[in-house]
Parts: sequence; C-alpha cells; structure tokens
Amino acid sequence: MSFTNQLRKENDHIFQLIFDHPFVDGIGKGDVSKEAIAHYIKADFEYLNAFMQIYGIGLSKSSKREDIAYFFQRIQFILNDEVHPHHTFCHYIGVNYEDLQGYPLPPTADHYIKHMMYHAQTGTMGETLGALLPCPWTYLEIGQVLMERYQPTEENPFYEWIRFYGDPSVEASTMEMRNRLDALAASASTEEKDKIREAFQKSCELELAFWEMSYTCEEWPSKGLVKKL
Repeated sequence: MSFTNQLRKENDHIFQLIFDHPFVDGIGKGDVSKEAIAHYIKADFEYLNAFMQIYGIGLSKSSKREDIAYFFQRIQFILNDEVHPHHTFCHYIGVNYEDLQGYPLPPTADHYIKHMMYHAQTGTMGETLGALLPCPWTYLEIGQVLMERYQPTEENPFYEWIRFYGDPSVEASTMEMRNRLDALAASASTEEKDKIREAFQKSCELELAFWEMSYTCEEWPSKGLVKKL
C-alpha cells in the first residue's frame, strides 16, 4: 500500500464526516443558507491566497525546474480556475465576488492557515505536501460523492461547483500531488513520516472544521460575547 493510501485509510473517518456534514450535504441537495455561503467565501478567498503563498514557499525550496514548474502551475490553477466555484456560490446568493473579499479570518481558518505555514516554513517538502494534500483530496472526493449520491442536474444551483471538483482533471492533479508525496516518503525517515502523518491528519481535521465554521458562521469569541451584553 502506498504511503498516501495509508494516510487516506487512517483518516477515512474524517473524510466520511466531511461527506455527511450538513453544509457539504446541502450542496448536493442544492440547499445551503446564504449566510453560510457568504461566510465560506469570505474565509476561503483568504485561505486560497495563503495556499498560493505556501505553494510559493515550495517553489522557493525547489532546485529542479520540473518542481518549480509544478508549484507554478498549482498557483496558476488557483488564480485562474478555482475562482469558478466561488462564482457559482456568489451567483446563488446574489452578491458580487469582490464584495466578499478582504475580510478578517474566523478562528478556524486562521488556525488552518498557520498550521500549513508552520509546516512549510519549518518542515521538509514532505511535511509541506502532507499539510496541503487534504484540501484538494477532500474536495475531489466531495465532488465524486455528491455526483454519485445525488446525481445532480443543472437545476441544482451548485451543479457547476459539484462538477468542477468531481472532474477528472482535479483527480489527475490530486494524484500528481500524491505521487510526489509518495516519492518523498519512500526515502524519508520514520520520524519524518510521522511528522507528515501528523500534518496530514490535522489538515483533515481542519477541513472538517472549516465546513463547520462556515455552517455556523463562526466568529471570534469576543464578538459573540459583545452581542450578548
């Protein structure tokens, strides 16, 4: 069994919780509150900005042109392609994409970004990929699961979102990241593989927490306490 297959098996329970989360399941049903959608986009816009910066760290640590090209292509994908799912959500709630940009991060998103930054700045390339991989991998499987579970048509307002993440091109790019991590793990020490495992597992947990954060419109505790006073 490959290293990334082991990671997937070890964290299957978290993947299943993500698939069954009411926000994710609501996408399949075509029914998610507009407040939750807006909260998600505000956080995810900043999250993806950070994701590109972490790819940039990976690029800066690369000595081979093929590795530099890989990280450059991943940045290009977020800049040029991964805005489309956001536009699908914006169309549903009737808000311009630009109006949902530049907001401060909720606690969970803030923690998630700093978790990935920590591994990228202080860890190996394997740790960096281990922290990054759950994002594209869970989204790929969300798209696949929702396509199979609900067989959505264009009448579902999130049809394009589901189709985007369930597309074979996303599967291919996710597999490329997996292959890179498998190659690094093949020569990694037991200690390094344990660190990769930890980075991957925490990112899986934070992917689940990100959906919950969006669904509950999570705020910093002081804001909630002020509203009660």
